[in-house]
Amino acid sequence: MRYVLIAILMSLFPLNPAVAQLSVNFGSPGVSIGVNFATYPTLQRVPGYPVYYSPRGRSNYFFYDGLYWVYEGDNWYSSSWYNGPWWAVDPFDVPVYVLRVPVRYYYHAPAYFQGWGVNDAPRWGDYWGSSWQQRRSGWDQWNRSSAPAPAPLPLYQRQYSGSRYPAAQQQAVIQTQNYRYQPKDPVAQQHFQQQQTVARSAPAQPQRTQPATRAQQQAAPQQQATQPQRQQQAAPKAEARQQQTAPKPQPQQAQRQQPSSREPTQQTQQRQQAPKEKPQQVERKPQPAPAQREQRAPPPQAQQRAPQAKEPPAKGKAQDDKEDKGKGR
Repeated sequence: MRYVLIAILMSLFPLNPAVAQLSVNFGSPGVSIGVNFATYPTLQRVPGYPVYYSPRGRSNYFFYDGLYWVYEGDNWYSSSWYNGPWWAVDPFDVPVYVLRVPVRYYYHAPAYFQGWGVNDAPRWGDYWGSSWQQRRSGWDQWNRSSAPAPAPLPLYQRQYSGSRYPAAQQQAVIQTQNYRYQPKDPVAQQHFQQQQTVARSAPAQPQRTQPATRAQQQAAPQQQATQPQRQQQAAPKAEARQQQTAPKPQPQQAQRQQPSSREPTQQTQQRQQAPKEKPQQVERKPQPAPAQREQRAPPPQAQQRAPQAKEPPAKGKAQDDKEDKGKGR
């Protein structure tokens, strides 16, 4: 009779494999569920809900209370990074606001969602059984005006993609340094505490620098070549600025150099008080008399130019006779 009663109870309350899963254990290694974005995904808020969804993804991808949530293979998974690693979450521990997201925001909805209202939440009680419904009673009853504000998106993860996507241990360090949000859901709080513990125990590692692209490598020589030109162009500007900023001479200095006529300076007062001295007589050297001056010899050219004395012409005989006759008289 006991076995009959057990069989009857099992037929009345079937246990779904999803309910039999263990609770979330973030201390265990995460798993890969096939979610792999090339870059940080585009997320939009579900109207009236503190939840974001991915309109361009190929999975049921959400973000709530600091964690990413994915419904894949009839199981819920969560992670603090957009590409995982992922940890399975027990259906009893999934946050109520994640369960309340309408059917229309499930990009890859399972087959049993068909026939359910697209503006209503999935009928989780019908799928997971009455035991889940009894434990999570009231999950679909809430006041929309009292919904909490959504958690900020961890946009710092945009710079980590491809080969720069960090490992699990590095994720914990980067998250504790860049994301200061304090979650409210117990599952998110447990995950954040585990991340902080991992970050404290992780050794300090140097930050990786992203390798330069081909365009940056090609532009580097051009930048080095243009640096001297920029320095030459900047030199005249710097000189002009120095000239503009140089201190101008103050008017007081000019007044000191040019004494005013009203107030005589010390030099002028000394000149006025000092007695006038007679001008000193300059002794003149006696000049030699004109007779005592040495007669300078004329230059050789002057000697040559001096006219020679002409000799008297020779007298003729007739003239001599006349002179003799005059003497006899």
